[in-house]
Amino acid sequence: MKKLKFYTIGLVPGLVIVFFILNKKGASCSGYLPNSRVIAETLSKDFKYSDAFKAEMTARKIDEKFLRDSIITKGKIDFDKSHAQKKPCPDYFLTYPEDKPEYEITFEKCEEQATMSSLRKLK
Repeated sequence: MKKLKFYTIGLVPGLVIVFFILNKKGASCSGYLPNSRVIAETLSKDFKYSDAFKAEMTARKIDEKFLRDSIITKGKIDFDKSHAQKKPCPDYFLTYPEDKPEYEITFEKCEEQATMSSLRKLK
């Protein structure tokens, strides 16, 4: 019982110290999940838009800043509807927002650029 008590006395402050150090450095595990990695890679590419995508953006009054900062950044990739292993450019199906989707986007992510194919408003 004494050993457990000493173990706890050392463990709890140690965890608190590690938590504060990692928190200040901004350490996070969220960037390692497949959804986060695909979105981060997509945002690092140059965007190219299909004519249908441009027309839908204009009709819905969506600018590129909103597309990048909200729709893609906070979107959810549906890997069941995507072709992530397709060569040379995998295509993905993204919904935004995650809980009650309002938009659906399909895009291809190549080495140099991301080509936005279709944008659809659900409601």
